[in-house]
Amino acid sequence: MISQGKQRIVWAQAHMPLHCMLGERFAQRRPLAGQRIGVALHLEAKTAVLILTLRAGGADIVAVGSNPWSTQDEVVAALREADGIEVYARRGETDEQRQANLQRLLDFRPAIVVEDGGDVAVGLAERGRGAAPGLIGICEETTTGVERLKELHSAGRLWVPAIAVNDARMKHLLDNRHGTGQSSWEAIMRATNLLVAGKTALIIGFGWCGKGLALRAAGLGARVLVAETDPVKAVEAALEGYQVVRLPEGMSLADVVITATGRPGVVDLVALEHAKDGALLANAGHFGYEIDLPGLEKRASRVEEVRPGVHAYELPDGRTLYAVGRGELVNLAAADGHPVEIMDISFALQILAVEHLLSRGAELAAGVYAYPEGLDAVVAEMVLATLGGQSRS
Repeated sequence: MISQGKQRIVWAQAHMPLHCMLGERFAQRRPLAGQRIGVALHLEAKTAVLILTLRAGGADIVAVGSNPWSTQDEVVAALREADGIEVYARRGETDEQRQANLQRLLDFRPAIVVEDGGDVAVGLAERGRGAAPGLIGICEETTTGVERLKELHSAGRLWVPAIAVNDARMKHLLDNRHGTGQSSWEAIMRATNLLVAGKTALIIGFGWCGKGLALRAAGLGARVLVAETDPVKAVEAALEGYQVVRLPEGMSLADVVITATGRPGVVDLVALEHAKDGALLANAGHFGYEIDLPGLEKRASRVEEVRPGVHAYELPDGRTLYAVGRGELVNLAAADGHPVEIMDISFALQILAVEHLLSRGAELAAGVYAYPEGLDAVVAEMVLATLGGQSRS
């Protein structure tokens, strides 16, 4: 298992040129020496490269998984071989085990938390200010996590500065759109071995992730429907050539349904009553609560795993619906997540955010901060250099 994990990490590292640049600088200057960093991310090969880069800079690290079905056990096993890195995670861990692992991260007393989804921030709010007395700040890279941070701040429960890495232009324009678009469809195709061309795809939510899902679905030859409650985004979808529908209508027409809203219960039992026989259900949001699969399971007369990661729900009315990746984040539950080059960019943003908080965090009041534009530009220049281009500045 360890050798397989190392192979995955080596492959990712070979295609992450930004991390090679940062790793060389970190190894020479050791800017993170003596710092404790807590990592709560999807634990797969690209994340391992991020962790190893932070370690090259001198940081001591405790890592936990941000989703129980995205952890790759072979990668975890390989990471545990590295000095100065502790990992507490396994694929399919229970909620109780996840909470215990989050507590291990807090017991580590990190100076910086690098996370995905906001679970650590929520855990800190629940446990109180004394839970992590040495904490300087948080770097959050998902839409869901940033929204949770803003809610905590509004409620007066966020007591450190947090950088909204997700809102960096190099993040949401590339990762959320191109990363989610490619990787989610890749996961669905890999899990089902079915053709996309000619099918009708319903994309629920037309934020940056939804835009990417719709773009790739159209490129694969699907007819694309969009369900969006924000009228401005709905107009945008219509002007990009997609058919805008209300959710019940879209469910009745779609061969493939993908949620990308970050909100719980978007596809509830009422919506599922409209789903056509044989429809595939998948979620591209961070948490596995956008589709009410627990409710669907109670209503089903039979549930069976018909392919690895694909469950069939046979309903009393004769319909069968198929859930891909247990309704969890499909690109990691049923495949390997975003393309390597995309995560090279997103994790480079995280690394620079860590450095920024370590140098400036003590000066910042509690709150959610926009990603520094200067750092966004630095990462863009690095990417242009790897592509053989140059900026116009």
